[in-house]
Amino acid sequence: MSSPIRLLAILIVALLLRPALAQNLPPEVDAALARAKVPREAVALLVVDAAGKAPARLSHRASVPMNPASVMKLVTTYAALDLLGPAYSWRTPVYVEGAVKDGTLLGNLYIKGQGDPKLVAERLWLLLRRVQGLGIQKITGDIVLDHSAFEAVDADPASFDGEPLRPYNAAPDALLVNFKSVVMTFVPDRLANTASVQFEPPLAGVRMQSSVPLANDSSGSNGSCGDYRAALKADFSDPARIRFAGSYPAACLEKVWPVAYADPSSYNTRAVQGLWQQMGGQLGGSVRDGSVPPLTLARPPTFELLSPPLAEVIRDINKYSNNVMAQQVFLTLSLADQGRATRAASREVVRRWWQQRISASEAPTLDNGSGLSRQERISAQGLARLLQTAWASPLMPELMSSLPIAGIDGTLKRSQARSPGRAHLKTGSLRDVVAVAGYVHAASGQRYVLVALVNHANANAARPALEALLDWTVRDNGAYVPD
Repeated sequence: MSSPIRLLAILIVALLLRPALAQNLPPEVDAALARAKVPREAVALLVVDAAGKAPARLSHRASVPMNPASVMKLVTTYAALDLLGPAYSWRTPVYVEGAVKDGTLLGNLYIKGQGDPKLVAERLWLLLRRVQGLGIQKITGDIVLDHSAFEAVDADPASFDGEPLRPYNAAPDALLVNFKSVVMTFVPDRLANTASVQFEPPLAGVRMQSSVPLANDSSGSNGSCGDYRAALKADFSDPARIRFAGSYPAACLEKVWPVAYADPSSYNTRAVQGLWQQMGGQLGGSVRDGSVPPLTLARPPTFELLSPPLAEVIRDINKYSNNVMAQQVFLTLSLADQGRATRAASREVVRRWWQQRISASEAPTLDNGSGLSRQERISAQGLARLLQTAWASPLMPELMSSLPIAGIDGTLKRSQARSPGRAHLKTGSLRDVVAVAGYVHAASGQRYVLVALVNHANANAARPALEALLDWTVRDNGAYVPD
């Protein structure tokens, strides 16, 4: 190779390698990190052309694997879109075993879970209504709930962070009913000086307090809502009773409060039995966990309840960072591939997919696929490559539309971005972790991929630095030239 050509080749290679090198941070980002007392060594930042046609606008520690918190949902949801397809739907088969005579099923009813992430209370009602549509009002046998499609996972909701009543800590389940949560709606009635409490779904064998007194307001004004949850002094410790020792501020108007049920192992049976009875159904046996008999399973189901399509499901996952739904999708990857779901098998499915579609190296370290983990790791560069791959894919609209819009909706509704609506970003937050990753539409019309990961005890205080990085990216006017 001649000397000039060799020199040119060296310069080209050097230019291509520049994105991996740390650069000076934008002054406003540097200042915000200093105020948060977060060192540069605890941060990874990358801003790069979405189409991958130019060197990085900013690259700082981009190749270092870090905990991404819920930003890891980007890996799970895009892998699912690519492997399962945006129209993929979960089917929950129902089997009627026995004859139906005069409105009575002389046998058992089986409901086999297949991982539906959105089997919420209203859709469970639809399932049971279809059972009644078969002419069944009474079941002499049992209603059997089959969870066998997913491996059993740690069912202790306090195991991650000691917050067992937080719905985000619900464990995945092949038959996941209403996220194993009770949704309470409070509606004040000033004339009665009480607030009614509605519970969804009804839980068999659980006493639920139907009203609470309104908080006294000596000023005679409407008062302020404040922390209504603390004012209620709720007691959820007894699985057989939900009660309130406090009062409800009338100024709060109507409020909805979802809470994870205190005994998740009994939730499904209580919810199915409670709703069946509320609908006027009778049951001679019980609602219990079990398996569909092989001979029954060998024949077509009586009917199947179809879930919303994957493209709709991932909007709930990414817009609102729903952990248990993300884990349902993650486990579905191995269920679709092997016929039964395990975390280990799903990790292997994603690893193979990553190496084939994203990069032969830099595969992320996955745990449960939701980011609710201390073990999961991925680099800013890996996330950027995933987002660039998605940008060039026909699936880009489905992924992008699932992400929160800065200053508009989802987990970014309260974003302080100076130009709301210009970024679709997945957010992530754990103790000692904050992160964002997604697409930014700059003032120049350029589309960028932005990734920011912070792993530090003061990570929460670094949120203004991430806002500053977003504003800096949006301000690009087309005059940017790499150093």
